[in-house]
Amino acid sequence: MTVLEDRIEMADESKGLTLDVLFEQLERMPVPEGYKVEIVEGAIFMSPQRDTHWEIIADLYEQLRTKYPRKRVKSDVRVDYPGKLNGFASDVTLMAEGASKPETGYWRCRDVQFVAEVISKGTAANDYGPKKTAYALAEVAVYLIVDPYQGKCHLYTQPKDGEYFAELSVIFGTDIDMTNTIVDLTLKTDEFPRD
Repeated sequence: MTVLEDRIEMADESKGLTLDVLFEQLERMPVPEGYKVEIVEGAIFMSPQRDTHWEIIADLYEQLRTKYPRKRVKSDVRVDYPGKLNGFASDVTLMAEGASKPETGYWRCRDVQFVAEVISKGTAANDYGPKKTAYALAEVAVYLIVDPYQGKCHLYTQPKDGEYFAELSVIFGTDIDMTNTIVDLTLKTDEFPRD
């Protein structure tokens, strides 16, 4: 087991809490339709999907699909990340070519090449804080935050030791040139709606 996998498997043994236990309990709860559930540093977050949120996710997905096959582009699919009890369902995820799910049935964060998160008011601090750190620890090469409240996109690259060392911020309407990254694509933002 690698250090990264060991961190992901980290659990509070005294209470028997693991991501699998928490998600199993959540599956038995009546989660309202249209809500996304994530576990960030052991705390459970439920966020409603707003129209603006969904339109941006759909736009990102469609643009990625112009270059990548459907099986590599995911949305709201659980991936466990480094840190204590981090099970995220990122808005958009690009998996590495040839990635496959292990016996656990969940994708491995080491196979994630790109993540995009669309900000929701109630969980924005997670996307800019602990999730950004977890993605950097997992060495996700490209992390994009789309913030419809600011009308901006924030692109983070060059992860090392839990930080991203390159950042680019652009306003909606400006193309995001990722041709010099593993994604090798330019994203259009001119149709991203604002909140």
